[in-house]
Amino acid sequence: MKEDFWLIAAVFAVWALLALAYQLVPMIHMPPSVRVWGLGALLFLVLACLIAWADRHRRHLPGRGGGSPRD
Repeated sequence: MKEDFWLIAAVFAVWALLALAYQLVPMIHMPPSVRVWGLGALLFLVLACLIAWADRHRRHLPGRGGGSPRD
């Protein structure tokens, strides 16, 4: 699950940087694109938070993930 979190967090960072680029770079100033990339970044941030929350709560369940070799 840790790899899932870091992958989604990296995708969030890329989308957020693209949203900033569309907003701040005068050559590619495209306001509608800022909204699309910004909402995409927000979606991936929410997914990363949900994955982290699920991973944290999965470890606290008895017989689930506490000592498995995959963690």
